[in-house]
Amino acid sequence: MLDETNGKSMSIIVTKGTLDWAYPPFILATTAAAMGLNVTMFFTFYGLTLLKKDLKLKINPLGNAAMEMPMAGGHMAMPNILAAMPGATALTSAMMKNMIRKKGVASIEELRDLALEADVNMIACQMTMDLFEYRKEDMIEGITLGGAATWVDAATRCDINLYI
Repeated sequence: MLDETNGKSMSIIVTKGTLDWAYPPFILATTAAAMGLNVTMFFTFYGLTLLKKDLKLKINPLGNAAMEMPMAGGHMAMPNILAAMPGATALTSAMMKNMIRKKGVASIEELRDLALEADVNMIACQMTMDLFEYRKEDMIEGITLGGAATWVDAATRCDINLYI
């Protein structure tokens, strides 16, 4: 919950909608909100998909040289050539989701709910909504619609501004 005595605030621009890129903005937003900061998240372009009611998040290993998965007591990196093979995205997505479940890490849906409970202001970019032909009914309850000016207005009053 917002700590009125703290007076600190943070904004986050969320631009990516894959499973691995969904965690940083939600973890940071919910942590900051729990610490009493007033948090605004602005979801634009592919990040907007994180506000959809029906999440079908995947992780794409192609071009992600830093991706290593724990295996047999070590860590296995996936070479780019293997990542380009059919089924690689489904395989790595399943592996990541299984690891998240086994380690007891909150799901994106759970983090999203926590953000709403903590009064995080989640703004869906109206231009992106129009561009990709999303309807407000496609999105979760509790968000607001706004454009770049809405985020700029919030960001100019924030102590911390992040782009993820």
